[in-house]
Amino acid sequence: MCKLNEPVIFTSRFIGSERIDEGLCLKCAWETNIGGMEDIFARAGVNETNIDELTERMNQVIGQMSGHNTEDLFRVLLGNEEFPSGFGLSSDSDDFDNEEEDGEDEDDGGEESNPTGLMTANIGGDSNDLMQVRRSTRDKRRSKKQDRRRKFLDQFGTNLTDKARNAELDRLIGRDQELNRVIQILNRRQKNNPALIGEPGVGKSAVAEGLAVRIAEGTVPAKLLDQEVYLLDMTAMVAGTQFRGQFESRMKGVVDDAKSSGNIILVIDELHNIMGAGDAEGAMNAANILKPALGRGDIRVIGTTTLDEYRRFIEKDSALERRFQKVIIDEPNLDETLQILSGVKGYYEEHHHVYYPQCVLETAVRLSDRYITDRFLPDKAIDLIDEAGSEVNLKNSKLVEICEKQDQYDYLQTVKEELENKLSEAVEEKGLEVLYEEQAANKSQLLRLENEIEELKKEAQPTEVTEKDIANVVEMWTGVPVTKITETESERLLGLEEELHKTVIGQKEAISAVARAIRRKRSGLVNQDKPASFIFVGPTGVGKTELAKAVAEAMFDSRDAIVRLDMSEYMEPHTVSKLIGSPPGYVGYDDGGQLTEKIRRKPYSVILLDEIEKAHADVFNILLQILDEGRLTDSHGRVVNFSNTLIIMTSNAGTSFKRHSIGFGNQDHEALESRVQSVMRDLFRPEFLNRIDEIVVFHELSPKELRQIVDLMIAEIQADLEVRGLKLVVTDEAKDKLAKEGYDEKFGARPLRRLITRTIEDKLADMMLSGDLDGALGVSCDYKMAEGKGEFTFAWI
Repeated sequence: MCKLNEPVIFTSRFIGSERIDEGLCLKCAWETNIGGMEDIFARAGVNETNIDELTERMNQVIGQMSGHNTEDLFRVLLGNEEFPSGFGLSSDSDDFDNEEEDGEDEDDGGEESNPTGLMTANIGGDSNDLMQVRRSTRDKRRSKKQDRRRKFLDQFGTNLTDKARNAELDRLIGRDQELNRVIQILNRRQKNNPALIGEPGVGKSAVAEGLAVRIAEGTVPAKLLDQEVYLLDMTAMVAGTQFRGQFESRMKGVVDDAKSSGNIILVIDELHNIMGAGDAEGAMNAANILKPALGRGDIRVIGTTTLDEYRRFIEKDSALERRFQKVIIDEPNLDETLQILSGVKGYYEEHHHVYYPQCVLETAVRLSDRYITDRFLPDKAIDLIDEAGSEVNLKNSKLVEICEKQDQYDYLQTVKEELENKLSEAVEEKGLEVLYEEQAANKSQLLRLENEIEELKKEAQPTEVTEKDIANVVEMWTGVPVTKITETESERLLGLEEELHKTVIGQKEAISAVARAIRRKRSGLVNQDKPASFIFVGPTGVGKTELAKAVAEAMFDSRDAIVRLDMSEYMEPHTVSKLIGSPPGYVGYDDGGQLTEKIRRKPYSVILLDEIEKAHADVFNILLQILDEGRLTDSHGRVVNFSNTLIIMTSNAGTSFKRHSIGFGNQDHEALESRVQSVMRDLFRPEFLNRIDEIVVFHELSPKELRQIVDLMIAEIQADLEVRGLKLVVTDEAKDKLAKEGYDEKFGARPLRRLITRTIEDKLADMMLSGDLDGALGVSCDYKMAEGKGEFTFAWI
């Protein structure tokens, strides 16, 4: 303890395990530079000039309280204890009620929160002076408490009603039935808490914002006219809570603010997050803190969540679930979505300085519904017109120029304010003249820019967004080429056979059957959810896989738009899980299914199931749901949409009997079809075959068709050489010889590819690497007989 003056500052320190308490006077504390005291001294006005005087006056004040410990005095001033008996001061609890532990007594820079400030402000007074300070402090805090009733709400929430009054929220279009249901629930005496449940993007949050807009406009029942809607930020409430009890204090503060105000409606987005918010060992989470107030009707809460997360989190807690009333928000149909887009387009037209014709809105709804299958209306349609408007806006050179001019204008405004500040501080006349000249030049530039911006705004009329702009955005999102979207469906479908025949030689019956089935699907005469499906049956090497690739290119503009699965890998019962993903708890659960994950990423694809007859019977149970309803639920519970796919299964069952010649006649082909149909009925169950659109039987290739296949394969080589600036000419004799030698009765046309590779491609590769083609325009290939022996010859062009 200080021996010269009365100790007024007390410290504790540890030496080993021993605690040492010390008391210092003001002057000793000033001279020893105790950590943390600098700020206290600064706020109390203590400095080198008055430290001695203040120390002396402090000794006088404390001297009048002889017989009492100065440490007790400080505890009283901090509000932690009553005055000790003998001070001669009232200790009525009304005068010394402790502040609520809700942060109201936190230091806000005022002197009432600083014990040193209290002492220095009353130095020289008696104990009654100290009591008066204490009472004054209490009154100020009570007044501040009234002014800051919504301290926690303002800190951790956003007042949606204020934003609506300031026109910062979009109007709610449609959803009148759902909004009326929400209002009806809010009007209940108890358990007046709506839970808006729906898929992401259907408009759950928009309903809550729509309520705030309706309140701001005064178009709600009388009981709700004075209500304030607050959006609670659970992330902000959890952030920074390092110690146990901090989150609970914040949560209780929000509840108390809402209760004391009496006209607060809380909105909690992602309601399921309250189940874990604030969880720690021995702590309460947000849900447990809210339950009592929710049950009594002390506060009203609107929650939004998805159906899956409602089941996973909310339904498990029956006490919490019964305090909320479910309001299902369904995805709007196409007409309702078009109505919503028509209602909100003005906000996007103003933001992007564009114009959306009605036909563009219709296209946005149609294309988003058809091509963006992993999201929900109206969100995906709104995002589509938003991004299309952004793209058009960026292409408008006038708007870009306006932005540049506006940036210059903002900079000059900053310079103007700086000049005004300098003028107010300038003293010398010479300096004033220079500043006045700069100010005049600044005003002249500002005026010129204002005129230029106004002229540009007159010239920059709103740009019209076109259907092509919408299609460009869809192409960017989904990968489906814009030409395929904007081209009329009928033109593509009517020319489908011709397109397929460009790459598939022969097989007229197969191509015709495929085209007919696709046209039926696209015309809307069959179930739109059911994907078109085929079984291609025929011997190896006749074009089954090639036709699948050709269909992918014709329908989806890419031969790579194929999800290919070899069904020989699915011969065991346990391999079925590979299609949809492993069950929870098994290895590979997080990886997803080989089929479902690929279709989720590429919903516009041809699914090619090779050698379908080798798959296990359980695989067909999975396929039944896809073939009938066009959907499949994976191991994570996500529904995968197959309605935009085309399913092709290949098989060579029933085609292995002996053939007597190249090419079948009509009678032989009919016999093959009859045999294939019989084998299919033996291999597959009736419910599976009944869901297949067409069983397409491929016939063997004729010599004429083989010759055409040679032309196609040679054309591929010619295209590769053209990139290198070389030509390839193959004579008819050489092509005829390739067609004759390349066909095998057992393996179809596959040996032809190997023969062309060995005969032409290998020779060309050797010539290019050895430099034999340097300076040549190209190569010619011929087949000649010499000395009774034929050979392929190559020469420069």
